[in-house]
Amino acid sequence: MVTMETVHNLVKHNRATEVKMAARYEVAEESVDGPFYLEKVLIPEDSEDDYIYDEVTVDDELSITEGEEDLETAIKAVRDKTDATECTTQWVSSPKHPVPKIPEVVDDFLRNYLVKMGMKRTLDCFQTEWFEMIHKGLMKADRMEFVPDAHTHNQILDNELKNIQRERDSYKQAAFEAGETIVKLQRERDFHRMQHKRVVQEKNRLIEDIKKLKKHYASYEPALRQLNEKYQTAVRQKMLVSLERDRAFSQVQNLDSSPRTAHSSPVTQTALKAANPPQEKEKFQKSPQKGAHPPCDNITSYNGIKDPNKNTKHPKDSEFPASTRVNPYLPQIKAFSSANSKSANFSLSKSFKAHTMAVSFLALHPRKMIVASSSDDQLWRLWGIPEGEMIMTGEGHTDWLSSCSFHPSGRFLGTTSGDATVKIWDFAKGRCVLSLEGHIHATWACSFHSCGDFVASCSMDNTAKVWDLNSERCRCTLRGHVDSVNSISFLPFSNILLTCSADKTLSLWDARAGLCAQTFYGHKHSSNHAVFNATGDTIASCDSFGVVKLWDVRSVSAMVSIDTGPHPSNQVAFSPNGRMLAVASNDGSVKMVEVASLHLSSLIAHDETVQSVIFDHKGEYLLSAGSDGAIHIWS
Repeated sequence: MVTMETVHNLVKHNRATEVKMAARYEVAEESVDGPFYLEKVLIPEDSEDDYIYDEVTVDDELSITEGEEDLETAIKAVRDKTDATECTTQWVSSPKHPVPKIPEVVDDFLRNYLVKMGMKRTLDCFQTEWFEMIHKGLMKADRMEFVPDAHTHNQILDNELKNIQRERDSYKQAAFEAGETIVKLQRERDFHRMQHKRVVQEKNRLIEDIKKLKKHYASYEPALRQLNEKYQTAVRQKMLVSLERDRAFSQVQNLDSSPRTAHSSPVTQTALKAANPPQEKEKFQKSPQKGAHPPCDNITSYNGIKDPNKNTKHPKDSEFPASTRVNPYLPQIKAFSSANSKSANFSLSKSFKAHTMAVSFLALHPRKMIVASSSDDQLWRLWGIPEGEMIMTGEGHTDWLSSCSFHPSGRFLGTTSGDATVKIWDFAKGRCVLSLEGHIHATWACSFHSCGDFVASCSMDNTAKVWDLNSERCRCTLRGHVDSVNSISFLPFSNILLTCSADKTLSLWDARAGLCAQTFYGHKHSSNHAVFNATGDTIASCDSFGVVKLWDVRSVSAMVSIDTGPHPSNQVAFSPNGRMLAVASNDGSVKMVEVASLHLSSLIAHDETVQSVIFDHKGEYLLSAGSDGAIHIWS
């Protein structure tokens, strides 16, 4: 018969011999601010009854009788519970993972509690009764449950609650800030709405004011138009009065000098008569704007020689004056030259926009500081220099204007155009009074005879024509060039015409007979422009490769050649004293050449091609015009 004491001793013996270790039970508590910690409970090895246990080896064979089978079953149950208890003694080392549920058997829980409290006698009584119930089979396995670790579970729940509360507080703070932001945005929205309404109201008010101003301004347009017309009329009258005053002053001087010139030479009398022609007042008074004129092929033959078998005399034909080649203004020009020895050191003093398109040509008034400009916008304009104020505008051509030229009296202007016509404009009437038609292609340039009765024109049709302004017809056609005739000019106070052509030649013509007197060869490219100097003994020409040549009229040869290329040169102009030569270049600059030293310098101001250059009467100013529509005044 197994007694309770025997079971008790066997249990103690097994614990002493097999385990001999302390049963540690851990209570894992998760601190809010720190890591987990373990509370250890130690069971002392010393027995309270000072019992000396016998050592039991593994090799010893223990014979268990049939009566002791129940004891063996009880020992196995105790071992299983002990193993289960040891499995629960694990350290929790990582705070990142939640504390696991630590299972603990009810009897072990009670034993640990009694040991911890030092209730040894109660522990002995419990163990005795516990093992008796197990031995008798009164202890059911389904009742041997684990003790739930409510404290650990409560701590985990408490931590989760605190985390949730912290998240709730952060969400509350974020919601509060979002609410403040929404309120702020709503205020800004209301402010901007109010500002928008205010701007819309101001805009509507301004629109109404603009409408009222436009309506008010429209009521002034007729008055402004009338004032503008009166202003233009006053400017024209002012210019005409000035011209008449100069004419009267010249007539008075001629009357005063008539006694002294009564016995003078015929050459001097002819020169004075050419300088002051008697028919100037009656010109164009009976000349309304004309259309087509009789072709001049019935006047001249193919080679330009008059046909004596045909009666080509017209009742209103003018007579060519005797060619004196004496310039009455030459002493005055020399006086200006000696008083003003300006070098090539010109600087830009004035610039203004003259036309909306390219300016093709500039012409200087015979006596006034007035410049005429022609443009691709089909307009010509008069400008006062050096101020640059506009005096008059004329339109009537149906295509671009290529050049313009003043009548010797200064009261008329001749223009050439891409519409193949030559038009004469009367400043007093402010309109075109004569239109000369006969060229079959665009006309490039025109030039008036010093007597004022004739105008010569050149064209892309390889010809040049001489027109009689009194009979309003072509007197002769100059044929000889084999390509476009690009420029034409009368030698002052003579019947000699100078032409240059794209066939690389220059020619001198007798305007009375329509014959070519001399031809200058030397250019290797198309000749664009040619001009006489003031004395008429030197010719300057330029070509499409930038080469400028100076020619001696007497020897019909080139004196010097200046290379200003490789850009084309469009026009050349002598200064009044003949010491300087201005060249309009395609590279946007004005080339200045000192004739004596052949020193070359450049004036740069135009943004595009320079089309035309011209000096004033005294050589104090140089004017240039280009494709940018601007006119620059250099001083």
